[in-house]
Amino acid sequence: MDLSNLKPAVGSVTRKTRIGRGPGSGKGGTSTRGHKGAKSRSGYSRKIGFEGGQMPLQRRLPKFGFKPLNRVEYKAVNLSDLEALASDSSVEKITLDLLISVGLINGKQPVKILAGGSLTKKLDVEAHAFSAAAEAAITALGGTATKL
Repeated sequence: MDLSNLKPAVGSVTRKTRIGRGPGSGKGGTSTRGHKGAKSRSGYSRKIGFEGGQMPLQRRLPKFGFKPLNRVEYKAVNLSDLEALASDSSVEKITLDLLISVGLINGKQPVKILAGGSLTKKLDVEAHAFSAAAEAAITALGGTATKL
């Protein structure tokens, strides 16, 4: 056996059916499209979600919810994160630049300080927003919560 007498297995290679080439082929006339209807016509493309005229699922189900267009999504930073940062690097003023350099935020979203965890040192914190409990916890220790 060599490359000159290699052949595919019997029946594995078949010729492409040539549709619409006259009645003698058995695939002439309607060209396997059937009679009438949208699918028999040229240029037919089914709409996404089309169910043959039945009321489509996306119209049978009720609408729900509300998504406000001007919603501001904050990146949350907890007081425990600030405590860990302050104890590691012994800083007293926490700014956005510091949070970006440490990797807590990426600088694209506004930052909100939340009251998860607790503080033990006085800190001056700058952020776009504070929860009421977080602001109270910061000011209770003599620190300042500055809104940008």
